[in-house]
Amino acid sequence: MRVVGIDPGTHSFDLFGMEDNKDVIIDESIKSEDILKKPYILIRKLEALTQLNIIVGPSGYGIPLKSIEDITETDIGKMIPLDTQVAVNEGIKKLLLEMKQMKMPVRFTPGVIHLATVPSYRKWNKFDMGTADKVCCVALGVKDQSERLEIPFNETSFVYVEAGYGFTAVMAVEDGKIVDGIGGTNGSLGFLGGGGMDAEIAIRLKPPLTQEIVFRKGLKDFVGKDIEPRDLIKFKEAVTLLGESIEKDVAAMLVSVRHPKEIIISGRLTNYDFIRNELTSRLSKYAPVAKVRKTSKIAKEAACGAYIIGEGLLGGKYRKLVENMRITDTESRT
Repeated sequence: MRVVGIDPGTHSFDLFGMEDNKDVIIDESIKSEDILKKPYILIRKLEALTQLNIIVGPSGYGIPLKSIEDITETDIGKMIPLDTQVAVNEGIKKLLLEMKQMKMPVRFTPGVIHLATVPSYRKWNKFDMGTADKVCCVALGVKDQSERLEIPFNETSFVYVEAGYGFTAVMAVEDGKIVDGIGGTNGSLGFLGGGGMDAEIAIRLKPPLTQEIVFRKGLKDFVGKDIEPRDLIKFKEAVTLLGESIEKDVAAMLVSVRHPKEIIISGRLTNYDFIRNELTSRLSKYAPVAKVRKTSKIAKEAACGAYIIGEGLLGGKYRKLVENMRITDTESRT
């Protein structure tokens, strides 16, 4: 059983795969801008991993579980906006077309809004409740908490905070199932993205609006300098803004999962001690805070979670995890 998970991130595309859940066959990270320029780089890496049984992702915003041979242009338009020059989306689009032509064993997975475990009323007037890669992160969170606390998958309970390079998402998990979520364009700001937008601001923006707007007004623009995440340590107010914004979303998720066993954090920003300490200080009042443990050494959490979902779909060690999350029990959303 040879499985590879792909995380199409804002900053990098990450790949993690194993054979028979024992031997790592790939653990790599490639800059998203490089994928845009040369999509064959990733294709060649996958080609070298002969006889793959399943590749999970890249799924963008997500669609109900579907094989690559069955996807249509409408599906692609739901996974990513087609009228954009944003590197990560252009990279995904080129990859999708190339992988379909090569008949690779790719499966596309759902976003939070597609999951039947999320009550329909919570989906009203929503689109981004957490993209497909965030669902993959939660799969890793279920595995991690199950192992650390020595409990079954269906007894895991937590609020998951994914603070990536571009966006921040927060999701509620009860009985090992996602029951609610606030996506990266709908809640807390991130390093690049401004999060949820005030409608009064939106109607005053000059057209034409493009997807590039969701990659603006985050911490980088708040500081007003060309910085990297590590530089945020110099800007106390920016770190406070991030911490307070995430705390508000976590508090909101406590309406949907009232007594989580933990707050689990992950993402590129949480690799920095000063950000991890800020979040731990703020969130520990709600539940113990734990940083998720990756299976990989290089690839990000979402790639590890995508691997877990793929392995489970094939009936492996994580079959019950995937069945309990009801990854295959999805519904279409416009």
